[in-house]
Amino acid sequence: MIKFLDLKKINSLHREEILKATTEVFDSGWYLLGERLKTFESQLAEYIGANHAIGVGNGLDALRLIIKAYKEMGAMQDGDEIIVPANTYIASILAITDNHLKPILVEPDENTYNLDISKIEEKITNRTKGILIVHLYGNVCWSNDLKSLAQKHQLKIIEDNAQAIGAEWEGVKTGALGDAAGFSFYPGKNLGALGDAGAVTTNDSELAKVVRTVANYGSQKKYYNEFKGLNSRLDEIHAAVLSIKLSFLDSENQDRRRIADIYSNKIENQLVKLPNIQEGNSILECKSHVWHLFVVRTKEREKLQEYLTENDIQTLIHYPIPPHKQIAYKEFNDINLPLTENIHKEVLSLPISQVMSEKDALKVSEVLNSFTG
Repeated sequence: MIKFLDLKKINSLHREEILKATTEVFDSGWYLLGERLKTFESQLAEYIGANHAIGVGNGLDALRLIIKAYKEMGAMQDGDEIIVPANTYIASILAITDNHLKPILVEPDENTYNLDISKIEEKITNRTKGILIVHLYGNVCWSNDLKSLAQKHQLKIIEDNAQAIGAEWEGVKTGALGDAAGFSFYPGKNLGALGDAGAVTTNDSELAKVVRTVANYGSQKKYYNEFKGLNSRLDEIHAAVLSIKLSFLDSENQDRRRIADIYSNKIENQLVKLPNIQEGNSILECKSHVWHLFVVRTKEREKLQEYLTENDIQTLIHYPIPPHKQIAYKEFNDINLPLTENIHKEVLSLPISQVMSEKDALKVSEVLNSFTG
């Protein structure tokens, strides 16, 4: 069986370093808000090119904390609107509604699956306070038009960078493009912890201070609470693991590009639409995509997935139901977003990771080419 993602094999690449580091944390007797966290936050900020990095509990909390901090700072308030892609994972939407703001869902670009920047301005109202962009599947969502639009309307740009750590746009890494960014280090991400973990990056010193304070029960000094805060802190064990794995991230992202390059060159089945490469460069040279997922589209998805399973190839669907059709968001169920809905009916994610062999990638391509519907 070719696994969709072999987490044991991925983490075994760094087994000795991880065991050494986690043993040191164990022996130290200090498990929260210690030197390992400070070290990782400094390393992450330097890697991204941001002034500040704050370790938090998970990727959803990272986005929740950014918006909550903006509310505490007076930049946003209950009932305000944030523009967000309609075809994202539900966490992007949850971060907005959990803060009592309204998500304004916008259709994606059909070629990149990222937010269609040309459709944003028509959605802006006097209650719009931000644009939450998602670098979906590992592909950068950015343009000069987006930046100019945000400046024109005085909008905050929040990056959901859960899937694209290490990607770049004109030499600037995701996580340093907008006003603030939320990261997920869920085990299956390109940079994955051994459990839930996340971070916020920003160049805004006041925002960083408020995020850090809110994440620690609203407290800078123990038992003195400035805000009605949360408990969302990156622990020392995860920080130690992430510090080790961060130094290998660029090379492992390049390994993912090699698999994506094989798929793109070898898959020729006309029933399947391959991902679009924004820059027109070769995948191996394209820094704007780190291939968290390799997502194809087909009207025969269920048949194709079954066929691949029969041939010992594991696939996943990211994501079968768009947020506005989820039971959790009954208030949005009547919204008509045809492109988003079609995408969610047709996408299928093929196996891809830094430990996948070229031989397995060639087998996936061969089997997929033999599919006739």
